[in-house]
Amino acid sequence: MSRHFSKKKRALVRHSLLLLFCSVGIGCSAGYVFYHFHISGKDAILSSSAHLGTLASGIVDPSDLLAGYMLGAPPDDTRILIVPGHEPEYGGAQFDNINERDLVVEIGQDLQHYLQANTKDTVFMTRNTQAWAPTFADYFKNNMAVIAAWEQAARQNASKLSSLGVQSAPTIDHISVPTDVALRLYGITKWANENSIGLMIHLHLNDYPGHGDTVPGKYSGLVIYTPALQYANSAATKAIADAMFKRLSLYNPISDFPSESNGLVDDPELIAVGSNNTSDAASMLIEYDYLYEPQFVNPKVRSLALKDLAYQTYLGLQDFFTGNKPTAATSLYDPSSLYTWNTPVAGKNANPEDIYALQTALLMDGDFPPVGKTKNDCPHSGVFGSCTKAALQAFQKKNGIVGESAGGLNTFALLNKIYTEK
Repeated sequence: MSRHFSKKKRALVRHSLLLLFCSVGIGCSAGYVFYHFHISGKDAILSSSAHLGTLASGIVDPSDLLAGYMLGAPPDDTRILIVPGHEPEYGGAQFDNINERDLVVEIGQDLQHYLQANTKDTVFMTRNTQAWAPTFADYFKNNMAVIAAWEQAARQNASKLSSLGVQSAPTIDHISVPTDVALRLYGITKWANENSIGLMIHLHLNDYPGHGDTVPGKYSGLVIYTPALQYANSAATKAIADAMFKRLSLYNPISDFPSESNGLVDDPELIAVGSNNTSDAASMLIEYDYLYEPQFVNPKVRSLALKDLAYQTYLGLQDFFTGNKPTAATSLYDPSSLYTWNTPVAGKNANPEDIYALQTALLMDGDFPPVGKTKNDCPHSGVFGSCTKAALQAFQKKNGIVGESAGGLNTFALLNKIYTEK
């Protein structure tokens, strides 16, 4: 089995979306690999007309989160939990000795820093690359039996909805394997409910089966998973996810995997977003592009790319809370806070971080990707290839810069002004 099957995948089977959850690498069926964290069966209920573990009102409303953000509100009215995907030392996608589970921690740490430095939010994170945070390690140690009983009760409560005439899910063949990993995911949700978390963000990088250990796959781009419409936390999650998606898609391609091409996908079965209507908090799972994309593979630009994703996510949250509706990549975006760009880019042998900054400036000015290309064709990667060359030439032509190389001083001065203008 390819180690790429260690990440959740997607495939279409019998005209239904087969959710392939191989996060812990167990569970296989003929021709496919599948891991389903909790229930699987022919009568998986998708509604939450009667729910267990949600707010007393039954609905998490976007206004609840907005009210907690208003000036003068107590800081713990906006409590955010960041959940880097997978276990500290186990699970997640792998590519060429790069582990998704480690990279998402870096995104999470940067996101936590932005939120704590610039807002009144109280921000928690579940783990680092070595271990669970002590709060969660103790919670798992002392409450696994309680978590298991709570998950079972939620499952049984959901099954009762069939008597109310609620539509059930299409018949999908799942393999169900109860594991400690699943219970810890449920435990994170239960802890969030008990600690008045208003927003829970699960961070992942995407992958799919069908490519070698060191051969990139054919898909690229981001997707955000949200709760099914029937779940009590759906409305709040969708409002926040929509703002974050609009921000992230200004800089990143949308997944071109067919079932993810809308960029925002409802999922009734992901534990992370509140399967069985278990989450009080607005809960989403972000897949930030595919692990094998060049900006993650190249160690010379990787940290900058990850920090940029964290920054964009932070801006997306601020867009929601402040009502800002960005229509251009320049809106409130200050890439010079991520990296100081001082050196012109002469070509493909330049510092990858400088190339990344060049691509950023071209993107902000609307020249990257070049005409006729998409963001999927031209990743924001720190690689000076044909896309960057064409975009740079278009920029020079648009600005009347003639007879100057890629690293020309006039070109650099104008691009750097775009890059640093706030």
